Amino acid sequence: MADVEGLGKEGEIVKVSDGHARNHLLPRKLAALVTQAARKRLEKIRADRETRLKAELEAARAMAEKLDQASCTIAVKTGENDKIFGSVTGANIADALKAQGLEIDRHILDLPEPIKELGVFTVKAKVRPDVEASIKVWVVAE
Repeated sequence: MADVEGLGKEGEIVKVSDGHARNHLLPRKLAALVTQAARKRLEKIRADRETRLKAELEAARAMAEKLDQASCTIAVKTGENDKIFGSVTGANIADALKAQGLEIDRHILDLPEPIKELGVFTVKAKVRPDVEASIKVWVVAE
């Protein structure tokens, strides 16, 4: 009925010892005995999960399309020879995109190191493990 680490995922039928089932899984409602009613409930859970995953995937693809078309400009203070003070991080990029109406979590941005120079950069964003997008980031002097 729920994911149990080291045993199985929600919706799977697994064989466990009687004691483990009786003392741990059944009282916590992590599992149920395999009956006809439980099998029907299991099929409904699987169908609901599949529908939910399809909807999440469609939403992720739509967000990836928006991010592929998005670009943001970040103005930074510079010193001599166009050397910037500080750096541009994922949080700065997320804030710039938020100003354009695109709400994203800064943790989805694949930015191994902060940007420390002026120029145009392509930053990858992992909307989901299987859906990626590219965002153009312009770092310019104020």
